[in-house]
Amino acid sequence: MAMAALRRLVTGASKPSSLIPPTLLISHRGIASKLFVGGLSFYTTEKGLSDAFSQYGQVMEAKIVMDRVSDRSKGFGFVTYASGDEAEKAIAEMNGKDLNGRVIFVDYAKPKHNFGGGMPIARGPPDSVHRVHFQDIGSEN
Repeated sequence: MAMAALRRLVTGASKPSSLIPPTLLISHRGIASKLFVGGLSFYTTEKGLSDAFSQYGQVMEAKIVMDRVSDRSKGFGFVTYASGDEAEKAIAEMNGKDLNGRVIFVDYAKPKHNFGGGMPIARGPPDSVHRVHFQDIGSEN
């Protein structure tokens, strides 16, 4: 019943529409669950991560976070499941397990916070730390 109401709300139609991608419906319903996976080996690929977690449900996306400068893995990533039940099962089964020679840690991903975004602003040291007072440096006469 909720799915039909959601379709009517999104499309204005009472019948299911093939124009709405399933991921849109999932994200509006809040079903998709994103997991944080830490402790990854530098040799773990996104395909390997997806394959390891797919035994617990439908993996919609597996993403390893890469360092921009070295183009190497930062040792963590994210796995998104189609349902919360699948994500819960993956946490129970994969947290603390070995993957490619490393013990991984799995938990629900926290919402991304954007504090100003973009490039950091170079500000330099605070004024009071490196301020030189010429009267303190004076010469002895």
